[in-house]
Amino acid sequence: MTKKEIQDQITFLKSDYIRIQGDLDKLEAAGGNVQNAEKQLARMEEELKELNKQLAQSEQ
Repeated sequence: MTKKEIQDQITFLKSDYIRIQGDLDKLEAAGGNVQNAEKQLARMEEELKELNKQLAQSEQ
């Protein structure tokens, strides 16, 4: 992936993360099941970590 593609992917994941986090807050307030949303957020955090590593390597 190019540096631009990595940055675009990071931006997309961040916006998706924020959306899911908002959904999670609503589920918690309504007493809903939050396990799936929490799993998605954890997976996205790992993916963001990996993309940030790739971005750092591409800048060297």
